[in-house]
Order: sequence, then C-alpha cells, then structure tokens
Amino acid sequence: MVGKRNEDPRTVVQQRATGDDESAADEEDDARIGYALRVSLIVMAVMLGIGGAVAWGLLRKEPPEYDEPVAVALPTVRDSAAVQLPAIPFVDVTAAAGIDFTHCNGAYGEKLLPETMGGGCAFFDYDNDGDQDLLLVNSCPWSWHGGPGDASTAAATPSVLYRNDGSGRFEDVTAQADLTEPIYGMGCAVGDFDGDGWDDLFITAVGENVLLRNDQGRFVDVTETAGVAGAPDAWSTSACWCDVDGDGDLDLFVCNYVRWSREIDLGQDFRLVGVGRAYGPPTAFEGSVPYLYLNEGDGSFSDVSASAGIEIRNADTGVPVAKSLAVRPIDLDEDGRMDLVVANDTVRNFVFHNLGQAQFEEVGAAAGLAFDSGGNARGAMGIDAADFRNSDTLGIAIGNFANEMTALYIAQDSPLQFSDGAISTGLGPPTRLSLTFGLFFFDADLDGRPDLFAANGHLEQDINQVQVSQHYEQAPQLFWNAGTGRSSELVLLPPENCGDDFSLPLVGRGATYADIDADGDLDVLITAVGARARLLRNDQQTGHHWLRVALVGPEANHRGIGARILVRSGEGAQKRDIMPTRSYLAQVEPVATFGLGDSETVDEVTVSWPDGTRQTVEVPGVDQLLTVSYAPAAGP
Repeated sequence: MVGKRNEDPRTVVQQRATGDDESAADEEDDARIGYALRVSLIVMAVMLGIGGAVAWGLLRKEPPEYDEPVAVALPTVRDSAAVQLPAIPFVDVTAAAGIDFTHCNGAYGEKLLPETMGGGCAFFDYDNDGDQDLLLVNSCPWSWHGGPGDASTAAATPSVLYRNDGSGRFEDVTAQADLTEPIYGMGCAVGDFDGDGWDDLFITAVGENVLLRNDQGRFVDVTETAGVAGAPDAWSTSACWCDVDGDGDLDLFVCNYVRWSREIDLGQDFRLVGVGRAYGPPTAFEGSVPYLYLNEGDGSFSDVSASAGIEIRNADTGVPVAKSLAVRPIDLDEDGRMDLVVANDTVRNFVFHNLGQAQFEEVGAAAGLAFDSGGNARGAMGIDAADFRNSDTLGIAIGNFANEMTALYIAQDSPLQFSDGAISTGLGPPTRLSLTFGLFFFDADLDGRPDLFAANGHLEQDINQVQVSQHYEQAPQLFWNAGTGRSSELVLLPPENCGDDFSLPLVGRGATYADIDADGDLDVLITAVGARARLLRNDQQTGHHWLRVALVGPEANHRGIGARILVRSGEGAQKRDIMPTRSYLAQVEPVATFGLGDSETVDEVTVSWPDGTRQTVEVPGVDQLLTVSYAPAAGP
C-alpha cells in the first residue's frame, strides 16, 4: 500500500472497479438514475422559462408617451467670457536696494528637521520715521557643530535689521540696534507691548524665544523679566500680538511645532530610496501645545496656556495634538473678540473661538476648517484671510504640502461655517504640485480686489530623484483676482505677466509685503532656506488709483492692531484689517492698502477700533497715505 501513494488516483479507482462485479452493477444502476434526474431538471427549466415569458408579457407596462421632450436641469456654470490678464511685473532689486542677507540653517549633513523650516521676515517701522524697515530672522550653526556657545567658531549669524531711507534703499543697522545675539531663530512678531509708541520684537526659535523691547531704536532683551522664553526644549514657529482679553493692550500667542531633539531625529534614521539620509516627516514626531501670554501692563506676562482652552490633547493618550506653523488672528463672527485660526502640519487645523475672558473653544472641525473636503488632514504651512470678494465673504487661504492643493475656506451664510472653495474658484489645481509656505492676500494691481501670493519650495534637495514631478526650488505664484462672474475667480498669472525675476525658482519660506518706495503699490520679500533673500519691487503700470490707511491707536495699541477699515468708493466697498501677522513666520506692514481702480474719489472711510469705537473720517483725495488717529466717541 505504501508503494501506491504516488500513483495516479484515477488508476487506483479503475483497479478497484474491475475487481468487484457487484460493485460494477451498483454503479450501472446509479448511472441510470443520474441520467433520469438530469432529464427531469432540463424539462423543469424549460417550463419555468416559458412561464416567466408569459408572466412578463402579461405584467409589463408600456412606457409613457410624451408630446414634448422632458426638460433636464443642468448645473449652473459661471460666465466664461475671456478676461484680459494684467501685467504686474516684479523686478529683483535686492542688491540695488542694499540687502545682502543669506540665511544660515546650520546644515552640515545630519539632515535635522529644523534645517528645512526657516526663516522669518518682517516689514515694520522700527525707528518711527514713517517708512517700512526690514527684519530678516536668521538661524545659526548648531551648538554641537560650532554654534553659539562654541568659542571655536566665528560662523554664528544674528538676525539682520535694515533701515529704509524712504525710497526703498536699505542700510544694515543690526549693530546700531543691538541685534547681535545669534539664536536658532525661526519667525517673529511685531507689536508695541509696553505702549511707549515704539514697536517691539518677539523672535521665535528652536529653544528659548526672545523678547526685545524697542528703546527708541535700540533693542533690549527683556525676555526673562517678561516671562515669555518658553521651554528650552520647545520649537516655536509663528507668533502674533493681539488683544485676546479685551483690556486694550497686546497679548502674545505663540505656535509650537513638534517635540524635537537631535537624538529623536537621528534615532529614526529617515531615508530616501536611492539617496540616503533624509529629513523626517512631522508624522514621526509627537505634537506640542501653543503658548498664550496675557499682558499684565507692567512689562510682565502671565502664561495662561493651560487654562485658556488652547492645549488640545489626544483624548485617549493625553499626547498634544498641535503641530502648528502659522496663525491668523481674526474676529470670525464679528462679536468683538479676536479669534485665532491655526495652520497645523499633518494634523487638523484649529479654530480657537474666543468666548471672552481669555477663554477659547476649539471648533475647527465644526467650522469646516480642520480638514480637506474628504476629511483628511493636510500639511498646512502659511495662512491668511481676506474679504476677497468685497462682499463680506471671508476667505481663509492655507498653503499645503506638495500634492495637496492650497485650501481656500470660504465663509457660508451661517456663523462660523466654511467650505473649501479652492477648486470652484480656480485656485486649487494650479497649486497641487507646489509646496507652499508663505502666502498672503494683497491687491497687486490696485484694481480693488485682493490677489493671492504664494512662496514655494520643497524640503528635500534630492526630491526630484524620487518624484519626477517635484523640485527643490520652485517658482512663486501670483493668483490674480478676476472677480466673480468668471470661469475662474483666481487666475494663475503666467511668467510673462509677472516678469522673469518673479518667476525664478527658489526654496521659498517666509514672505511679506510693504510699499517700500512710497509709490502706492505693494512690494514683496521672500526668504529662502540657506540662501539669499529676494526683494521684488512691484512695477505695475496700470494707472489705477489707491489709498493707504495707517492708524494711530490708543496708547496701549498705537498701531491699531485688530482694527477694521471700510472704504467706499465708486468701485464699491472694501474691507481690510490691521493685522501684521499673516503668511508664514512673517509680519507684513501695519498699513491697509486699497486699490481704487479708475475711481478718482473716495466717498467714506470708517474705522472700527478693537474697543468697539466706530470712526468715520473725510478723505481729502486719492493716491496718498491717510493717517487716522483714534478719537473715542464723546460721552453723554
């Protein structure tokens, strides 16, 4: 029997049947029975088929007859009439303007995540002479590789301050302003926290942050007495000054990114196939919590982060959720309290709704701002908000990672309700391949409609070797606001409309704007990782008129941060807010620019101050800077 295990089983069966006549007879009877059964089944199938056909013939209904074709409701399509794209050339005047700044990220081969993320920038009037000066935030070599504290190196590089002479020419005044202490800087926030009429600086960093009080043009480090350094092992990014508790002075909100250290980073050994060591994704690091400091009015601050409702943690593990890179303060529901919209990288975005008394409720998911339309978190970087349709329709733009479209969350009819209109407005598809950090709304051609600028650049220098659609250096983008009634509201301007200088690729990060040469239009500055900053002068020649509005607020908030300005002219109504914090790691000038198109007059300017005061002022003419000083309403 053992020898038959490998025989063909069919041979075995045949052998057994031949050796037993009785079994063969039984099998013959079984065959007859099986044949009769198959015939019966065939007959039954035929009968069932005939019955079904008869039933269908008796029960079927004739289709209804119509005298006229049935009308079909088609989706509404906006007018696709051709539109003339404007020429808005930007010219690189970096060297001609006297700016010679190269960002130092400290990279020397270990591929540490912070090396990919800086640096910040700010336009602000540090010396109170009426024009916009420039701060460029720098990082530095790592402390274990010749950075601050290592006496063997001369490579430590502080942030750089440039003074504007009023014509767009800049002079390096870093030493005179005492900005000589290097840190691994990231971003900055500008605001007069002590109410002395001079703008102070808060610089964020990997490690402790720094608060510099402006002593009439010279900066003094008051971080320790103010109590705003933060944890020595934290990584802070964007920050903002705004009045969150309604007491009139400026409080401080600080974004923190991921829980990071050199040991955590190197311990995970991130790699690109065929390349080697790579920068790790934020998904590989734990989240963090932001800081909220309330201004006590005496030069010190109270850390209310734990009690204010801004520390969002995983309900099951208690691990912090936030991986915050940018914040945009704005009163979303116009209840007189400043809310905070926070862009988070690879986790949901936050909307901190201000409940009063420095208490917040996080409502990002309920408001429709937390995820994309499919319910996915994106790699959110920079952020800005504007009434981009001049119709009380707030749009919140957030730049996202490569292969993720830039978001444009548009306010709906219900309070605190938004939906992503990036695709319907035309913004989304052209941004899909870009990795967008800095972005902001501004009226580039002064036609009265806010356009959108984006600074782009990847994290990996060798990304093109593994993703052919991606490049380390990427060109900036300018989306012209064509207005409603077009096939696309936001149209990507081609290189020939923006100029060759504008279209040169770079590894863009921070981005800001100001009218550096007092000609009424807005000029742009972009920082780049480990490379030179780029100053682009706006040379548009549309002939459009304009009005710029600067505020002189009450003593505790002399720039009027948080105020809203409404301008009515022949081109309609436009609303802007005074909020330097926008984009990524950046601050824009605290002046509102209104393009007037062909209108040669302004009917009315109304300022809504943060304390609720409404003030209407006369406008003597256009194409000028209008300064409005706070004037509280007279008492009864």
